[in-house]
Amino acid sequence: MSGPRNWLAVASAEHVRRGRAEGFMQVCHGKAAPLRRLAPGDRVVYYSPTETFGGQDRLQAFTAIGTLRRGSPYQVEMGEGFCPFRRDVDWLAARPQPIAPLLERLDLTRGQRNWGYQFRFGLLALSVADMDLIAHAMQAALPARAQGDLAFS
Repeated sequence: MSGPRNWLAVASAEHVRRGRAEGFMQVCHGKAAPLRRLAPGDRVVYYSPTETFGGQDRLQAFTAIGTLRRGSPYQVEMGEGFCPFRRDVDWLAARPQPIAPLLERLDLTRGQRNWGYQFRFGLLALSVADMDLIAHAMQAALPARAQGDLAFS
């Protein structure tokens, strides 16, 4: 592998706030397999289609950005038999950023009328250029990439 990878995760803003507060991420309703694709040092940004899980309160914004810590996916008991898998993340100070102004600038969405369709998978690989653009829009300072590449600004 040539260094950290970039990921876009999808969750409601309320779920993202909990993960930020407690230093973790979850995707795909707590499934382990998607989290196994990530590695320590990878960068992740959350896109929140809504404010609340299952809600009609449309948000469509990037709501958190950070870097995965060391370790593997682990399982937690949340009650009533729900035991999701999580990964630990060092969340950065950042401002939420609506996606609309970035749609024609992101490789992921440029020229796509139904850009949100691919987000239903819950976890997508992002290009370095897209992560740079989102981090800049969120006013977040991501750590430098590996192997002497330019730092994020």
